[in-house]
Amino acid sequence: MLYDVFFSISQTPVDGHTPTEATMYGNFLSQVQAADELGFGTGWIAESHLSSEVQKGNKRPVIPHWKGEVGLNADFLQLAHATFAKTKRIELGSAVMNILCMGGPVAHAERVSVFAALHGLDPEEARRIHVGFAAGRFQFMNEASGIVPRDGVEQAAWPAMKGLIFREASEIFLRLLRGDTFGSDDVAGTWLTRANFRSDEDWARVQQAAVERDGGSVQERIEVERRWAFEPLKIVPQQWRQELVQTIVGSHEPAIQDFVNTIRPTQVFNLSITQGDVIEATHRRMAGSYHPDGGPWQRSHMPRTTFVFLNERPGLSPAERSRAAREEAEAALGAYWTALQGTLDPRKVAKAANNALIGNADEVADQMVEGFHADDRLMLWFDFFNHDNDRVIANMEDFMNVVAPNVAAKLGR
Repeated sequence: MLYDVFFSISQTPVDGHTPTEATMYGNFLSQVQAADELGFGTGWIAESHLSSEVQKGNKRPVIPHWKGEVGLNADFLQLAHATFAKTKRIELGSAVMNILCMGGPVAHAERVSVFAALHGLDPEEARRIHVGFAAGRFQFMNEASGIVPRDGVEQAAWPAMKGLIFREASEIFLRLLRGDTFGSDDVAGTWLTRANFRSDEDWARVQQAAVERDGGSVQERIEVERRWAFEPLKIVPQQWRQELVQTIVGSHEPAIQDFVNTIRPTQVFNLSITQGDVIEATHRRMAGSYHPDGGPWQRSHMPRTTFVFLNERPGLSPAERSRAAREEAEAALGAYWTALQGTLDPRKVAKAANNALIGNADEVADQMVEGFHADDRLMLWFDFFNHDNDRVIANMEDFMNVVAPNVAAKLGR
């Protein structure tokens, strides 16, 4: 197995205490330096935008019960420069960069190219950035950048529009990174059909909105105006080392995963809650659709996110460590679901726990061998609702020094 680590930089209260922003950034830098020394492969950094605390007071609060800020990292590339300067081996990834907001796909492609040009000035530098990109989790972040319905048709179709907008943005983003010169007229058009909607009723509302907008009769294909309009352009700089940038799409839609790989080798994100049959089906499909410039598809091309609640503290028996780890997991997961929904849902806590690694070192190793493929790549989340910097680092150390060798022994490697 391959081991990565995920950093949320989420400024939320834990046990009544909320760290300052300076403390949060300081904790991250010390943790990523520890991860570098311990041999983790990639440090994945959450990216978020705008204050979720302020948004709670708006007309449509998305997480009204959340306290603090979902994330403090609004610019993965700036943080990557600072992190690479303090580390030697670890690579870095965005989890994830929203390419719809804060300038859109053209701006994000140019920012990545500038980063890669500067990062690659040293000919000995081989560490990559893994640019995870998506459409964003919370709509309020996109609204601030003008990603809103533009007419009655888009309003009626909005649940389906986000995916279509993301497809358009993905093509622009990846083609610019590839070095293409093109205008928006060269980007694939967007059409709404029955296949975009869950029910006949939803589709009928969109068709009626199109009649009201355009006149005429009911249509089975409805064209959507491009979101980004521009004459032929090309980003600068261009003479940067393409091997320093690996793209990863943050969409579970097979059509999107396949589409982006017609442009550039683009790997796939996976969440801890994704069912096993979906994971295996994705691997089988990507073996045929992964862009040939990326070589054969590997299981490591789809990192699997998982919480880690590990207790290997000295002075406790194995049973006591197991019990303490489970209590920590239940407290953290309970706080998370309460923050999201305002009430504690034991069923969701239990379901999340079933997809986490919980226990002493032996138990966690057994869970990994039973729950994952021997060639999987795990994105391990140690700082979930945990601001105890020393404890987070100690858990990372216990994982790499005790759990990982145990797993290797169990797998005969």
